[in-house]
Amino acid sequence: MLAFRGRRRPGAPALLGLLVALAVLAGALLWRPLVEGERAPSGSVAMSTGVSSGVYARYGQLLRGQLAEDAPGLEMSLLSSAGSVQNIERLVAGDADFAIASADALAAHQARDPVGTARLRACARLYDDYLQLVVPADSPVRSTADLEGLRVGVGQEQSGVIRAARELLAAAGLDMDGDVRAVREGIDNMPRMLEAGRLDAFFWSGGLPTSAVTRLAMRKDIRLVPLDDLLPALAERGPEAGYYRAAAIPPDAYPDITGGQTVNTIATANLLVTTEDTDPDVAEQITRSVINGRDRIGREVHAAQRVDLRTAIYTQPLPLHPGARRYYRSVKS
Repeated sequence: MLAFRGRRRPGAPALLGLLVALAVLAGALLWRPLVEGERAPSGSVAMSTGVSSGVYARYGQLLRGQLAEDAPGLEMSLLSSAGSVQNIERLVAGDADFAIASADALAAHQARDPVGTARLRACARLYDDYLQLVVPADSPVRSTADLEGLRVGVGQEQSGVIRAARELLAAAGLDMDGDVRAVREGIDNMPRMLEAGRLDAFFWSGGLPTSAVTRLAMRKDIRLVPLDDLLPALAERGPEAGYYRAAAIPPDAYPDITGGQTVNTIATANLLVTTEDTDPDVAEQITRSVINGRDRIGREVHAAQRVDLRTAIYTQPLPLHPGARRYYRSVKS
């Protein structure tokens, strides 16, 4: 028999009420997973990525696969694009819900269109893009300044590559529209053009390794031209200059190109970007899948192995989306 100290034994109605309350509480605990499942985000989102043979596109494919496991009710469609600039424009115009864009391209776009970009928010810092200048192994080009008068692949219009190429050439004292013969093609075409002798060099900005560059090295002897000498001049240019940093391409990134040597270059961060209008639950789930999928994605996009909770929150020049912030706080509590 139960003993109640300091107060009277409850009568039958009170005892019945207590049992009912306990049953309701037990039922709520048993049903909690179902309630959480019902509240999981569902619907569809569109993510703008990049050219088919680039790292942005592969990252998007792998993130979609991770999301399908984490939140089966939330479907992600992928939009191919020229790169960062077009991705930003799609977000501003409402033609995409998520996109990958480099920090320097975002800063440049903020300077040109502060009103349009004011709605942009970030979910995570993903990985760094490495600026790469590719030339035939026997090319006389030893620095960016040596490109004067040559046929240079500078990336597609609306890509982050073409914007970065313009900045790098200007830092070397060259005008892209007058001092070099600029060829506006993407990474899906530039390697074949270099191999066929239709280009003397091309710029690329991407994670390491970029598969198109790796495949080119299997067919033709090429090398990478160091770019770190341009950093002082870059620092004197536009607002995006603050998002460039000195970096090194390690020998194992392109073992058939570097010949066991480190190549000094410039890098900039890539962010997963959305807008302030995105449902916080959706932004939280996408952010969770970015972190959950790090190892899986990193096996193919090696640069993504560096994504972790310590670095993902550094999304300058954009503030974190509230849903992403909620995720980071939940895993740190």
